[in-house]
Amino acid sequence: MSWIDKYLVYLTTVRRYSPRTQALYREALASFRDFAGGEEDLLESLTAPLLRAYEVYLLDKRKMDARTVNQQLSVLSGFCRFLTKEGALASNPVRTVKRPKMEKRLPDFYRNDALSGYFARTEADASEETLPLVMGRDKVSQAAYSRRLSRLIISLLYGTGIRRAELCSLTVGSVDWGRRVLRVRGKGDKMREIPLLPSLCKEISLYLQSVESMDGSERAAQDPLLVTPGGTPVYPVFVDRTVKRELGGVEGISGKKSPHVLRHSLATELLNRGADLNAIKELLGHASLAATQVYTHNSIEKLKSVYVNAHPRAKSGGKNGDQS
Repeated sequence: MSWIDKYLVYLTTVRRYSPRTQALYREALASFRDFAGGEEDLLESLTAPLLRAYEVYLLDKRKMDARTVNQQLSVLSGFCRFLTKEGALASNPVRTVKRPKMEKRLPDFYRNDALSGYFARTEADASEETLPLVMGRDKVSQAAYSRRLSRLIISLLYGTGIRRAELCSLTVGSVDWGRRVLRVRGKGDKMREIPLLPSLCKEISLYLQSVESMDGSERAAQDPLLVTPGGTPVYPVFVDRTVKRELGGVEGISGKKSPHVLRHSLATELLNRGADLNAIKELLGHASLAATQVYTHNSIEKLKSVYVNAHPRAKSGGKNGDQS
């Protein structure tokens, strides 16, 4: 077994990386292996000069941006750390390579009033009154079910801040009805619990009733929580399409429409309303506080607006005395 294959097994069995992350690592390592001339001389190729040459190759020949190149180097750094632990390398040469400078990218987010408009417009789709519309697998039932599922996908993403992969992996047993919490298995196979608002608990409960009406059978704890109208578990592309479709015509929502922007939106809104940064970190399942601090930029912008409108000296431009 090659060293790359051994590392990928390690990522699967020990680090428990998602299939998508494993695929990204496999592609990055294969790219360097091909640049270095193949698997046979791979270990000898892991030197600072060749790594610097590879970095230039990615920037100049492959036309990758600085962020993508940094991701590629991070993959190689993790690989080298693994090789060091295994005794195949004396040290990690990637640490000596200067990384390309990245422009700071601030997270997109949706305004709460725009999302409130969406939830108000789709309230009937999630209500108890429209539950009788789902009676089986006829066209009317499937259309009503699709609207209820779409609304719940948006509700869960914005209501809990979970990642797309975490949403797809939810089971019926993930919901603790008595404590009103959602148990989520996140990155690195780490479990965390997220509080559920009573309204979201009710929406989930009504949704499950619609699934049972459509299938004609009760759901077990190990069954997937969210299923397509065809009865299969929701999957990443299905979730992406749902978010784009549901938010596509909403007034006040422009730019990228994705599950991750809903996650950003919740974090921004919580921070603006005074939530503790450490609490938001735990809610989102971030490994470090640094990953959560990126959301503070939105609060700073809000603070600036309040400052300009409310500060007694703001109208005078900060000059001595009030010149208003």
